[in-house]
Amino acid sequence: MVSATRTPPLRLVDRSPSITGAEIVSELVPPPQFEHASFESYRPDLDYPSQLDAVQRLNAFAAWRARPGGFFSRTRKSKAELPGIYLDGGFGVGKTHLLAALWHGAPGPKYFGTFIEYTALVGALGYAETVTQLTGAKLICIDEFELDDPGDTMLMTRLLGELIASGTRVAATSNTPPNSLGEGRFAAADFLREIQAMSANFETVRIDGLDYRRRDASGHADVVSPEDFDHLSEALLERGSRVTIDDFGALMKHLSTVHPSKYIKMIAGLDVIALRNVFLLTDQTDALRLVAFIDRVYDAEIPIIATGVPLHDVFDAEMMEGGYRKKYQRSQSRMVALTTGELPPHAE
Repeated sequence: MVSATRTPPLRLVDRSPSITGAEIVSELVPPPQFEHASFESYRPDLDYPSQLDAVQRLNAFAAWRARPGGFFSRTRKSKAELPGIYLDGGFGVGKTHLLAALWHGAPGPKYFGTFIEYTALVGALGYAETVTQLTGAKLICIDEFELDDPGDTMLMTRLLGELIASGTRVAATSNTPPNSLGEGRFAAADFLREIQAMSANFETVRIDGLDYRRRDASGHADVVSPEDFDHLSEALLERGSRVTIDDFGALMKHLSTVHPSKYIKMIAGLDVIALRNVFLLTDQTDALRLVAFIDRVYDAEIPIIATGVPLHDVFDAEMMEGGYRKKYQRSQSRMVALTTGELPPHAE
C-alpha cells in the first residue's frame, strides 16, 4: 500500500527554467545560510590573525556615515575610505560570511550576488538597463569574482567603474583565475591588473587560513550502495520529501543546456538531490559546470546522496593539477559537506 504522504520522484533533467532580469534583481541578496551573518557571528581561526584583521578592516569600510569630503574623495588617503574592498584568500576562510555581514549592515538600496548572477543580469536586461537598475545602490557585493572569461571580466570592470563613479561602494571576494596555483595572492594581483584603472579604488584584504569545512571532517564525500540508494530515496519520498533522482551522466548533459544563472531555479523547492552512477569527469567544461551547480546546491543547503565514484573524486588528475585546481578543491570541500550532512550554520 502506497503512503498517502508519498511524493512522486522528480528529475532535475526535466527542469529547464527561464529567468527574467527582474527575478535576478529580486534574488540579489545573500544565500539563506547567511541570512543572519554578522561580524559578531564570524568564527575566526585564531591561528590566523589575518582573519580578525579582516573583520576590523571591514568594520572600517562599513562606516556608512558621511564625512567632510565624502567617502569617494580622491584626496583622502586612508585605505579604509577607498570605495572598493577586495577579500583575497583560499576557500573556506569565511570570505562570503564577511561579505554578507557587510551587506546586512549597509543601508539600502544594496545588492549581493555572484559574478555569474551579475553577468546574467546584463544578459537579461542589457548593459544600459543594468546600469540604470543598479545606479543609486549604496553597496554592491560580488561573491566569487571570476577571471575565467576575459570578456565577462572586462564587462564587469566597465560596469563597476560606472557605479563607483556614481557613488556606489563595491566589495568583492576572489575566485581562482586560470593558471593561478598559489595561495591566493595571485588572484588579487590578477584581479587588480584586469580592472586596471579601477585598481586604485580597491583595498585588498588578505585572509589566510584553512578550509573550516575540513577542520573537523574526514574530507571524504559519502557514497552509498545502489541498494541503500533505493531504500533511502524511497524512505524520503514516503516521508513527503521533494527528491530528485537522476543519472549523473544525464544530469551533466542537461547542465550543458541550462545557463548557470538558472541553476538556482532548477533546484528550487527541493529537499534532497539523489544521483546515480557518479563517474570521473575528463572534460573541463563539464567539470566547471558541475562546480557552478554545486555552488548553488551548497547555497541552498540541499543534501546529496549518490552512488558510484565519491563526488569529491570526480575531477581527474590533470584538472587537479591545472589552472582551476583551487576552484575544484573548493567544490570538493562543498561536496563533502553536502554528502555527509555536515552543513554548518554559515559558510565561506
